[in-house]
Amino acid sequence: MSGKDRIEIFPSRMAQTIMKARLKGAQTGRNLLKKKSDALTLRFRQILKKIIETKMLMGEVMREAAFSLAEAKFTAGDFSTTVIQNVNKAQVKIRAKKDNVAGVTLPVFEHYHEGTDSYELTGLARGGEQLAKLKRNYAKAVELLVELASLQSSFPGSNVPLLISSQSWMRESEKNSIG
Repeated sequence: MSGKDRIEIFPSRMAQTIMKARLKGAQTGRNLLKKKSDALTLRFRQILKKIIETKMLMGEVMREAAFSLAEAKFTAGDFSTTVIQNVNKAQVKIRAKKDNVAGVTLPVFEHYHEGTDSYELTGLARGGEQLAKLKRNYAKAVELLVELASLQSSFPGSNVPLLISSQSWMRESEKNSIG
């Protein structure tokens, strides 16, 4: 132990009481940092697991959506001009919220539907079933994309504070073991 790590105090009861209070405060701070680090680690792992699952599912959903688009175009013909002309405002919108994990705010996105379906009668003459399937598949794809965007935007937000609190916790552990 080097001389720098020692605190110069006068040996009295008051000094002993002050040092006990400082030790108790340091232990409490260390325990709080450890709890924060554990909570962030748990959330970080949950986010990482969910990102992997969502990406795997995303490939399958996008493949289904692309295939249903091909089916709808084959059955109903080219309906893209009709859709483009009838667009007034978005039906599916995204709302941003913040989630608090151990004092760290993480962004969370969620989608919601606003208004009625203006394309209910599209494909009435032919290909209506394929168009309905197409809408369902792409709605699921948009839902997954929003979930994936939410997870990926909160991923760095949970990683950086985790590293900082882990480093602080390690420094506190080293100080307590030395002193």
